[in-house]
Amino acid sequence: MDLTAPIFVAGHRGLVGSAIVRALERVGYSNLVLRSRAELDLQDVHAVKAFFAERRPEYVFMAAAKVGGILANSAQPVEFLTQNLQIQNNMLLSAHEFGVRKLLFLGSSCIYPKLAPQPIREDSLLTGPLEPTNEAYAIAKIAGITLCQALRQEYGANFISVMPTNLYGPNDNFDLKTSHVLPALLRKCHTARITHAPSLELWGTGSPRREFLHADDLAEASLFLMENYDSPEIINIGTGGDIPIIDLARLIQSIVGYEGEIVFDASKPDGTPRKLLDVSKLHALGWKARISLEKGITEVYRQTDTSGWV
Repeated sequence: MDLTAPIFVAGHRGLVGSAIVRALERVGYSNLVLRSRAELDLQDVHAVKAFFAERRPEYVFMAAAKVGGILANSAQPVEFLTQNLQIQNNMLLSAHEFGVRKLLFLGSSCIYPKLAPQPIREDSLLTGPLEPTNEAYAIAKIAGITLCQALRQEYGANFISVMPTNLYGPNDNFDLKTSHVLPALLRKCHTARITHAPSLELWGTGSPRREFLHADDLAEASLFLMENYDSPEIINIGTGGDIPIIDLARLIQSIVGYEGEIVFDASKPDGTPRKLLDVSKLHALGWKARISLEKGITEVYRQTDTSGWV
C-alpha cells in the first residue's frame, strides 16, 4: 500500500478499528479516511454508496460490526443477523462498485462448528453445527466471507477474509450486558475489589478453554496480510495457545488485586467447550503474535478509565 493512498478504516472507534488506525499511523500512512457512526450509517445503503463515490478509498479495513458476548447474542439474534448483513452487503458491494483496490474483511472464530477438531483449521468452516448462543452473528459473518469470495470469483475483486480469535485491548467494551468474557471479568474483579466483596460469581463451570489475542497484534497481522496475502481462502489470526476460563479469572484476579473467592454458576451456559485456532498458515507466511496475555491484560487495566465501573 502506498503511504499516501486513501485508506478507509470502518469502525475506527472500536476495539479493532482503533488498533488498526494506530498501526497504520505508526508505519506512516497519512491519508486515513475515518467516519463515526453519526457521520456515516453503514446500514444505510444510499449513504454508503455516496461515501464511496465521493471519497474513493483505495484500501478498506472492515472492522465495523455489531458485536457482543453470550448474553447480548442470545437476547438479540435478529439484530446481530440483520444489522451485520446490512453493513457487510452495503460496504462490500460499494467497495467493488467504486474500485477499491484491496479490502480486508474481519470475520470471527465463531464461524467454525461448535465441536470442530482442535486446533481449528480454516477448512473446518461449514463442517458441522454452530454454537447456538452466537449462531446469528456467525451466520452473518459466514455470509460476508461468501460475498467476498463471490465478488472475487465473478468480478476479480481483491477482497481477503481473516478470522481473528477472541480479542481484547484498549477501547474494549466493558458494559456487562454486552461485553465479551475478558473485559467482563476485568470489570467484575475490579468492582469486587473496590467494594470488598467476599466472593465473585461467574457464569458457567470455568472449564471451557479460550484463546485471546491483543487488538494491537491483530492490527499488525491485518497490515501484514494486506501486504502479503491475496488468497480467496480465509486465514486464521491468533496466538496458537489457549487458557481455561477459570485460569483466566485467576490471572485477572491477580492483576487487579482482588483477594476474594471466585465462584462459578454451573447452571449458566459455558458456550463452546474449546476454541483454539490453527495459525500454521499465518506462521508459514512469517507473522506471529508478540504480546503475552499477562502483559496485555496488565496494560489494558492500567490504561483504562475505571471510574465508572462501580
